[in-house]
Amino acid sequence: MKKITYIILSCVLVISLASCKKWLDVNTDPDNPNNQSVLIQNRVPWIEHFYQYTAGVTNYRTALQAGVYYSNTGAGNSFSTTWQCSSANSTTPYQTWFIEVSSNVVDLYNSAQKKGAYHYMAVADVFHALGYMEMLDLYGEMPYTQAGTGNPSPVPDDGKTIYNGCMAKLNEAISLFNKTQEVGAPPLSAGDLWNGGDVSKWIKLCWGLKARYMLKLSKKADLFNADSILYCLSQGPQSNADNTVGPGFNNSTVTDYLYGDPVVTNGNFDYAAYGSSIRISQYYYNLLTNMNGSGVVDPRMTKIVPASMSNVQLNGSGQVSSYTWNRSIGVDSYNAATRLLAGGGTSIQTASYAATEVSKTYTISDATALANFIAAQVAAGRSYTTSGNTVTITYPAGSIYINSSNYIYAGDTVYVNMRSSAQATTNLPTQPANDVNWYPSLDAYNSGVIGSTGSFQVRPVSDQEILTYHEMCFIKAEVEMRKGDAADAYTAYIAGIRAHFDLMQAKLAEWQGAGFDKNAAGITIPDMEPMNQNDINAYLTSKAVSQSPGTLTMADIMLQKYVAMGCSLENWNDMRRFDFSAGDIGNFGVVYPGYQRGPLFTGQAQLTGGSPNDPRYWMRRWMLPPTYEINYNSIHTLALNPHAADPNIWSMPVWWDCATDAQYYGYLK
Repeated sequence: MKKITYIILSCVLVISLASCKKWLDVNTDPDNPNNQSVLIQNRVPWIEHFYQYTAGVTNYRTALQAGVYYSNTGAGNSFSTTWQCSSANSTTPYQTWFIEVSSNVVDLYNSAQKKGAYHYMAVADVFHALGYMEMLDLYGEMPYTQAGTGNPSPVPDDGKTIYNGCMAKLNEAISLFNKTQEVGAPPLSAGDLWNGGDVSKWIKLCWGLKARYMLKLSKKADLFNADSILYCLSQGPQSNADNTVGPGFNNSTVTDYLYGDPVVTNGNFDYAAYGSSIRISQYYYNLLTNMNGSGVVDPRMTKIVPASMSNVQLNGSGQVSSYTWNRSIGVDSYNAATRLLAGGGTSIQTASYAATEVSKTYTISDATALANFIAAQVAAGRSYTTSGNTVTITYPAGSIYINSSNYIYAGDTVYVNMRSSAQATTNLPTQPANDVNWYPSLDAYNSGVIGSTGSFQVRPVSDQEILTYHEMCFIKAEVEMRKGDAADAYTAYIAGIRAHFDLMQAKLAEWQGAGFDKNAAGITIPDMEPMNQNDINAYLTSKAVSQSPGTLTMADIMLQKYVAMGCSLENWNDMRRFDFSAGDIGNFGVVYPGYQRGPLFTGQAQLTGGSPNDPRYWMRRWMLPPTYEINYNSIHTLALNPHAADPNIWSMPVWWDCATDAQYYGYLK
């Protein structure tokens, strides 16, 4: 494994967060920082930040696997479209966890123990559980008991060992949080960005994590205990006031020393919305616009699905005088995938801005395609001329258009990218901190023409959801459903939907109050304003939502949870527990209808199962980072799992995804 470095080297960075000033003087000797002299209260906010970064890349890449997003980059596309899983996806979560978090968690625990700072020891335990359980979810087997010990070639552990170790850490954390710290130990409030030192919220986080992790055992008849999960839920978050989130900011240009990404932004933003490669998938879009085939548009849709401006008219000064919003549609990878088949799996294009009138000429040899293309221009009201099999379109100044002469790409403006702007990423020096919209160019910004409004969960100023009440509600709904108590399952199901609406409304109101709903040109961005309460009420009574315990299905619960969780590892975890769309778990039927291999599937070498009922038909884990554990630690890695370097390791279930230990250890032979 790569030699561990310490995040205290980065703590000399100055962050202009008024609320974080007390953490700036991170060492007793700022000119000679070391892991002994750093104050424990100054270590915590950086651990919180770097964990968010690790979780952010994990959330984003597993959201590609779960069908939430589409990517037109090669590595991302191997998860979202071709399912030809690429090891290019494997390294970053592993690297950031070990380099930036894990070693510092060990030091935090040891330093806090010397001071009798039990609450800081407990925080270290929580991060131990968060990080290593995430590693288990991704990689299955990896160094655990010998990790963080300084051993350059640690022996890996199996998934059962890692799981039990993480649960033990949460139990210890609960005990430590309930202890009174020794005299002189710093209060937790001196170093906690997430919960402001509120020990009761940390305890509820521990219980909520226990419930989340115990739910992973749903395939294991000998270990799954519904009543134990319900008890954990009773001790966990009871309302949105108990949520644990990592706050996102947009008031600094300081960047991370390892990857050069902003240090104050939401970790999900750093991957899902930093660049222009990500789009909403049709699978996610359909749930927001047609849940259960209802034809009902979810009020959350316009806050989650990004929009750009279209039909722009500029005034004499070159400023926007009129426009309409072009709400993105989803990219289809799983069904007909007509656009991707025509242009290629990674071919969705990023829009440009026409500062002056632009003409593009397209040559279309197929008569049907030519006729359809012309009809599309007529429907859009664009000016065009034809000559034989060529069409010339004139895009007036102010247009968002695709700067390509390939007619297949010309309509890609319907796929608005997820991109947002942060102070540390924008190339527009006058873009204010409360404008996080993306502009294709300086000319577009000066004219007030927005290329993307971004998406609720993945803006730089979005909260990164660590553990939320709505997740707890959906866990309860599932567990009660498994127990056969439809009435209590239904109550929890409705509570989960309402809790997510309430969470979004509170954040949207906060953004509106801070002026994020207007750009520098004075244009109102409704995507960052609260939803209409009447629309929410109508949705809750619509066919998109089950209206009684008697009609409630497991698919109802899990699809609403999927919508609410969005950019979260937990969606992929849940899909594995239900075998995706195989429909072979209990009597619950198909829980994720429509999630399937699409026509661009090329992952036969990685996913070798012959049918959806074969576990190895699906993406079930990641390959360990080849450089670290395959190349440099291969003797130990292959001794535990001789298939760790096999192409089809991606379809091997991890420990908790197996019904029995015999099944799991059978895979490791």
